[in-house]
Amino acid sequence: MPVVQESEDQASSAHPSTPARALLPSIVPAVAVGVLCSLILVGVEVAAEQLQDVLWQTVPDALGIGRYSVAWMFVVLIATGIAVGLVVWKVPGHAGPDPATIGLDAPVLPPVVLPGLLLVTALMLAGGPSLGPENPIITVNVGLAVWLGSRLVPRAPGRIWPALAEAATIGALFGTPVAAALAISELLATKETRGMLWDNLFAPLTAAAAGSLTVTLLDHPSFDLGLPSFGRPGWSDLLASVVVTAVGALLAMCAVRALPYVHGAFQRLRHPMLMLPAGGVVLGCLAAVGGHLTLFKGLDEIATLARDPDGWSAGEFAVMTVVKLAALVVAAACGFRGGRIFPAVFVGTALGLCAHALVSGVHPSVGVSAGVLGVLLAITRQGWISLFVAAVLVAEPTVIALLCIASLPAWLLVTGRPQMQLRADGTPVR
Repeated sequence: MPVVQESEDQASSAHPSTPARALLPSIVPAVAVGVLCSLILVGVEVAAEQLQDVLWQTVPDALGIGRYSVAWMFVVLIATGIAVGLVVWKVPGHAGPDPATIGLDAPVLPPVVLPGLLLVTALMLAGGPSLGPENPIITVNVGLAVWLGSRLVPRAPGRIWPALAEAATIGALFGTPVAAALAISELLATKETRGMLWDNLFAPLTAAAAGSLTVTLLDHPSFDLGLPSFGRPGWSDLLASVVVTAVGALLAMCAVRALPYVHGAFQRLRHPMLMLPAGGVVLGCLAAVGGHLTLFKGLDEIATLARDPDGWSAGEFAVMTVVKLAALVVAAACGFRGGRIFPAVFVGTALGLCAHALVSGVHPSVGVSAGVLGVLLAITRQGWISLFVAAVLVAEPTVIALLCIASLPAWLLVTGRPQMQLRADGTPVR
């Protein structure tokens, strides 16, 4: 007992608690940042949905052609590449740096860059490239929070604004502050911090709570796919989760390895008006092979798959898995502004349902959650976020134990390997 007490005393002196009076002033700025970041996210997504309806329903119906015919998918994807290329070329700030170099830990960009980045994000979401809104929206919110915060509250530490904006946006994206708490905890583990963990999490978690509550009130997001319940897990479920997670990680690692080469090929074109339309052509070819479900960020599409887990053959699920993963690499490499998490969820979902179609003993819920876990571990190398997303898709508490065990061998496969993000010189981030 004295040894335990001595260790606790040493830990307490190394990480002293922050008094409540020091935390209280952060509540109002955190809430304000949370609400603002969530409103920007909702605004971009609503605008993108309206434009998507026009591009994929109103116009093809008026022209009397199929909404998702091969010809129309080519037309819209190439047109999206041209539109985004024009913004990147002509709009001040050029819509920010190379998107392949941006992750969830966003850079602070000057205000002049942000309108163009918002515009290309909305165009991308509506046009069908396989990317999500997370990276560019976080980048916009970080830049806006730093710019406004430094002017409205000049005495506040400058480093607080990026943390608040990132946490608020992650909370809004996933509809819960838990996702932000997990992401920020992983980030804090890589940095020198002062005080207790929850002292450092207090303001970001407040911002995340405000962001998630705002989105919930406005948009009612839900990630539960409504897959069949599998009840009490057995040894076969454990085996299936371990195998599918490992396969998902290995498959995604192939895409991660391919990214620098695909990125280098597009970079040889040297101009956004060549790179992005060329990316649209390649994405059109992939969509022709994989079908319209492999377009867009993927959340609505995985709901379609989950409504009928037995509605496609193992071969069809396998094609969708590979095509979506290839489309993710191409879209990220050619210059479309977007994130990799949401399309990766589609890849993992299709892989898990492919496993179910191949082996009937693999329960759909186990296959989907394990597939998503493995793919996200390889692409992001963020264990907590990967576990969280995989678990909320199934919304069954018993799956968490399976995923925790399955993550261990999968982590041995991905740790120390590159993730799906490049440095400015084109080399992968490890």
